[in-house]
Amino acid sequence: MQKIGVIGAGAWGTALAIAANRAGRDVILQAHEPNVATTINDTHENTTFLPGVILAPSICATTDLAEVADVDAVLLVTPAQFLRTVCEQIKPHWKPGTPAIICAKGIEQGSYKLMSDVVEETLGDAAPIAILSGPTFAIEVAKDMPTAVTLACVDENLGLKICQALSSRCFRPYYSYDVLGSQLGGALKNVMAIACGIIVGRQMGDNARAALITRGLAEIARLGAVLGADEHTLMGLSGLGDLTLTCSAMQSRNFSLGVQLGQGRALNDILAERNAVTEGVFTAQAATELARRQQVDMPICQAVDGVLNHGVELDAIITGLLSRPLNTE
Repeated sequence: MQKIGVIGAGAWGTALAIAANRAGRDVILQAHEPNVATTINDTHENTTFLPGVILAPSICATTDLAEVADVDAVLLVTPAQFLRTVCEQIKPHWKPGTPAIICAKGIEQGSYKLMSDVVEETLGDAAPIAILSGPTFAIEVAKDMPTAVTLACVDENLGLKICQALSSRCFRPYYSYDVLGSQLGGALKNVMAIACGIIVGRQMGDNARAALITRGLAEIARLGAVLGADEHTLMGLSGLGDLTLTCSAMQSRNFSLGVQLGQGRALNDILAERNAVTEGVFTAQAATELARRQQVDMPICQAVDGVLNHGVELDAIITGLLSRPLNTE
């Protein structure tokens, strides 16, 4: 597993390309935007999505999906809502048996499916699936700061092989068999982070934020139990770890969006200022509908969806959550 392809040259895709190169792999990074690929090749810096970090000259950028498919393993780092389209485009070039390592975090709108289902439907048996998830800010990975992630794969031998291929002194993948649980934690924490940001923006206090993180984890665990996730996964890096990080720092796009919403800014105005996707905006609706179909009570997800997609006023949402009947923990 020497040659690694990375599809998606946003901040996270670029950081993973750096991490794989640091682990001794040959890396090719695919960018959707031609100017991003050109800038990386010419200046060895992704000035659009990860400015200030110099990439090794050996990291090559391209816009050609066929070129990035000619590798030993592919990291899929496109935004979740575009993953199906990218997989359909790359399918004619996919070499059978090449692992698809899903790094996108989300639930597909419309189908309400996890990313592993999307890849399986589009690439089929040609692509053994793995999930890379966990508490990660791209800039810290790129700067070689200590980071631990979950690498989930049903095939243990393949999963351990991928862990070995990507690991370095400060980038530590931990193997898990639980493909489903590792995805749920990564997707739903983005919704919880928006809710936590709203609390901070409204200056409701640290007690409220801690309570929301805890109750948010309970919501994730309830849905996970119904869908068949291992409860231990949601207590690990791709569950509690990712949730804690994303709900606590302005580096998180979802948390910072929530802060601005809590301060009274309009969603469209916030998004118009960003060049990167804020996944929780899309996942809130998909997660709420998935929970409804599975008859799982997820009031925080439902509240965030109400604010983002249905024009419900923040004060009404907050009053509704605080007025819920008392219950056992």
